[in-house]
Amino acid sequence: MPRPARISRLLLCGTALLGGCVQLGPDFQSPAQPWVDHWNSPALELAGQQHAQPDSRQWWRVFNDPVLDHLMAEADAHNPDLQVAGLRVMESRAQLGIALSGRYPQLQQASADSLYLNRRQSGGANPQDTHFWQHSVGFDIGWELDFWGRFSRAIESADASWFAAQANYENALVLLHAQLAQNYYALRTAEARLAIARSNAALQKRSYEITERLFKSGAEAELDLQQAKTQYLGTLSTIPDFESQVASLRNALSTLTGQPPGSIPNLDRNTGVVPLLDTAVLQDVPANLLVRRPDVRAAELQVAAQSALIGVAETDLYPSISLLGSIVWSASSLNGASNTLDLVAGPSLRWDIFDHGRITNNVRVQDARLQQLIVIYQDSVRQAAREADDAATGLIKALERDRILSDASVAAERSVTLANAQYREGYSDFQRVLDAQRALFAQQDIYLVNRGTAVNSLIALYKALGGGWYSDQPMIDPATRQQMQQRTDWGDLLDEPKENAHD
Repeated sequence: MPRPARISRLLLCGTALLGGCVQLGPDFQSPAQPWVDHWNSPALELAGQQHAQPDSRQWWRVFNDPVLDHLMAEADAHNPDLQVAGLRVMESRAQLGIALSGRYPQLQQASADSLYLNRRQSGGANPQDTHFWQHSVGFDIGWELDFWGRFSRAIESADASWFAAQANYENALVLLHAQLAQNYYALRTAEARLAIARSNAALQKRSYEITERLFKSGAEAELDLQQAKTQYLGTLSTIPDFESQVASLRNALSTLTGQPPGSIPNLDRNTGVVPLLDTAVLQDVPANLLVRRPDVRAAELQVAAQSALIGVAETDLYPSISLLGSIVWSASSLNGASNTLDLVAGPSLRWDIFDHGRITNNVRVQDARLQQLIVIYQDSVRQAAREADDAATGLIKALERDRILSDASVAAERSVTLANAQYREGYSDFQRVLDAQRALFAQQDIYLVNRGTAVNSLIALYKALGGGWYSDQPMIDPATRQQMQQRTDWGDLLDEPKENAHD
């Protein structure tokens, strides 16, 4: 170590001893960037409107779907990923308890010994056999003083990690609610597409049966028969794929709600209903919603936790000052031996003065990790803004397509009616009928797919702005809490209400 640095460190030690404790390492500074404070986008202005209701914590209530509400409640109570996130909050709270113990003497050790000695001597001038019991009881205490902020910085880091775990739990809620809603409306879209396919297959089957009768009577060419058959069977072949999609999405919903496949009977209600909402209801400006996202807050809290760890690492560069004390009582059954009581107390100083780069490079490691987390935080904000803008743009464009496709579907239905009428009256051939039916099926299917895309974009917009971070269910369900309490003494940690930065 260079001599000036050593002298400076000695002066700092002296100042601390005279003036009290100091905290080494940087104080936390938010890594937020200036552009975030006023961020907005034209797409968000079109896709969102500010309103107090419904509560963005439960944004899915805008759909007014009791089945979806029931699924959300089931997922909050039984989803395994959410349960793991809640248990990690409990783990981080226990870690905070470990850090808080640094406020008290680190060594508090009681000891007791009872030893029997049987010594046999032979030879020499005066051999004597000895046997006796020796008993001792002692208590040792050691308290490292927090001169450099080792323990206060550790508490600061653990506290930030605890809040980060809570934010991660809320982020798990955001992801769960968005994923469940997306799967639910993907199911409703698949059901609607299945119904359309079945309806068109029935229509095309009637056309095929008509052409078959006409062919057998000699009034129709075989080409018309084979074309009608091809179209009917082609549409019929899409039905098993839609049925497979419906089954898979039902199973996905079962998994998200913590249930075995095929165990959600309420899904038979509102079958094939795909709503269309033109705007998202926002309770605040996009900039505030962006930084409120649980994953963004978790990233910022991780920066705070790591910032404190730099201070913990820097304390190893300075002496450790402790107060030590011992009380030892000893007694022996040996004749003439006296009982003793020892009281020992005093300060202790330990200092790794030759670290050979171990301590200084550990500080650098912690600083590099801090900078990594700062970059990760800043990127998470940019990614959140991108997700919000993409979702808003997707919603706007899907709504534009919806109006166009709705008119196209009406025109396709009219074309089928006209083609059938002209064919019956002999003004057109059967190919016009087939073309009209094919166009009708295609337009109806595209219309439903686009409506599903619009709903998915709306859900993605709520997710991108951090909506859905609330659950009225406890982090630890009663059965799990009872199991953990029976296995380990958790005190009141599992019973405390969760902290919520939004409240």
